[in-house]
Amino acid sequence: MFKVAADKLLDLVELRAEDIAKEWWKNVRQNPRTPSYHPLTDREAVAQAVLFYKNLRRIYYSENPYEEEVPYFSQYAKERYGEGMPLQEAIYAMVLMRRHMWLFAEYQDLFTSLLDMYGAIQVINRTVLITDYATFIIAQKYHEMTA
Repeated sequence: MFKVAADKLLDLVELRAEDIAKEWWKNVRQNPRTPSYHPLTDREAVAQAVLFYKNLRRIYYSENPYEEEVPYFSQYAKERYGEGMPLQEAIYAMVLMRRHMWLFAEYQDLFTSLLDMYGAIQVINRTVLITDYATFIIAQKYHEMTA
C-alpha cells in the first residue's frame, strides 16, 4: 500500500518535475525569505529543483537514505555556497521544494481514497525524513566550507 502511494507521488514528480520546479521558482523568486535567490535566472533556479525531483526516487527507496543523500546534498550545498547563498536561504529553498511537490500532488488529486490518504501519510513521513537529513547535510557542508 505504501509503495503504491510512493510510486504515485514519485511518478508524478518525475513526469512533471519541470512544472513543479517552475511553481517552486515562482514562490522562491518572490519570497522575502530568499532574497539571495532573486537575481538567479529562471533557467538556473528551475534546474536546481528539477535535479532534486529527478533524484528523489533513488533517495526515497534507498535502504540508507542518509548515505544516499550525502553526495547529492553536499554538492547542493557547495553550489549554493559558491553562488553566495546564505545557509538559511539554501535550506529554506530546499524545504520549499518539498512543499511544492506536495502542493502539486494535492492539486492533481493524487490521493483521493482513504487508503490513498493513509499511504500518503507514510510517504509524507519519508519525504520529511529525507529533507531533515538534507538540512543536516547542507548545514554540515556549509560549516566545513566556512571553517
